[in-house]
Amino acid sequence: MENKFRAGVVQFDVECGRIEANLEKISGYLETLASEKVSLVVLPEMFSCSFDNENLKGHSKSTQKIIEKLSYFALDYRMAIAGTLPEQEEGLIFNTMVFIDTDGKIKGKYRKLHLFRLTGEHLYYTAGNKIVTVDSTLGRIGLMTCYDLRFPELARSLFLNGAQLIVISAQWPEHRKEHWEALVRARAIENQLFMVCSNRTGTEAGLAFPGLSMIADPMGKVIAHAGNTDSCAFAEINPDAVKDMRTLIPCITDRRVEVYG
Repeated sequence: MENKFRAGVVQFDVECGRIEANLEKISGYLETLASEKVSLVVLPEMFSCSFDNENLKGHSKSTQKIIEKLSYFALDYRMAIAGTLPEQEEGLIFNTMVFIDTDGKIKGKYRKLHLFRLTGEHLYYTAGNKIVTVDSTLGRIGLMTCYDLRFPELARSLFLNGAQLIVISAQWPEHRKEHWEALVRARAIENQLFMVCSNRTGTEAGLAFPGLSMIADPMGKVIAHAGNTDSCAFAEINPDAVKDMRTLIPCITDRRVEVYG
């Protein structure tokens, strides 16, 4: 990252199986954030259809058209867009984050590495096997999804791959909301980078979702917060904050990899 820019997060009640309704909500938020000159927007996990797991193969047939629509918005608004939706390949379904750059082109796809067994994700989805950073027009950005947040090894790998900012799409429930904020801030602090994290609102399958989408800076300070209703928020991303923090406390230099094993 070389220049300052604005990053935003979107949160809404992702309606299970209702692709058009969800896309209509998203288009409204993108327009709002574009009016604020936001250059990067992160959407919730499975933003197109939520975890409508029994119908994933059908929903995945719409994925390419959805990506094309978002690419149009990205190019029109000069805005990078990231979020996850179902992707099918050779009969397997993946929870895939797509990163569309400000030129409307796909710069990277990341398949969720850590599937959440507590809600049976492993029964419907195939786990990814690659760590992904993208070299975007905004800088080098790492990609993560929801449960990945609990695995510091992944965020550290993105840091070591040169990421100065990590985006996260999530469906993180109300009753673990304390973990959400603590982990977002911890990943920012320990890797000295920005975290831009979107979480949904609403209820589904007996679970309530609090929103609480946020952006944390390399000090771990929350610099944007979307509250607990359908909304969006944004903050300025200053690459000097990453550089200054990594110079002040040079964790990458002081690591003792020969001891860690």
